[in-house]
Amino acid sequence: MRTIDLSPLYRSVVGFDRLAALLDAAATNEAASGYPPYNIERTDENAYRIEIAVAGFKSEELSIEVKENLLTVQGRKTANDEAKRYLHRGLAERNFDRKFQLADYVVVTDAQLRDGLLAISLKRELPESLKPRRIEISTATTDAPLIEGEKAA
Repeated sequence: MRTIDLSPLYRSVVGFDRLAALLDAAATNEAASGYPPYNIERTDENAYRIEIAVAGFKSEELSIEVKENLLTVQGRKTANDEAKRYLHRGLAERNFDRKFQLADYVVVTDAQLRDGLLAISLKRELPESLKPRRIEISTATTDAPLIEGEKAA
C-alpha cells in the first residue's frame, strides 16, 4: 500500500490544504470495501452519471445526501424475519456507505432506481461570473480627443 506524506507540501504552500485533504481521502477511500460496485459515466461536457449496483434493495432502503461537496449513498436493509434456508447465498444484501467527493459547482439533478441499478445524475453548474465571456475590442480612431497642449500632426 502506498502512502504519501504531504507534510512538506504544507510547509511550502498556503491555501492548498483542501487539495491535500482530497488526496488523502482518495487514498484511504480506495482501500475501503468494493461493495457495492459502481460506474461513473460522463454523459456530456458538464454532466455525469453514477450507477451503483444495489440488487435486492428497495428505494425506501436507500438514501442519498449531499453535504459540502460530499455525496453519500447509504443502503440499510430492513430486518427480514422470514426463516429461509439457502443452499447458496450469492447476493450480498448487506448495509453499505459509498462516498463520492464532488467538484465545486457539481449538483445532483436526479436519482432513479431501475433494474437493480441506482442511477444518480450530476451536473456542473458554473455561476455566470465564472463562465467564459467575450470581451469586445475597440479600435483606436484618429478622431480621438487630443491631450490639452498638444498640436495635431
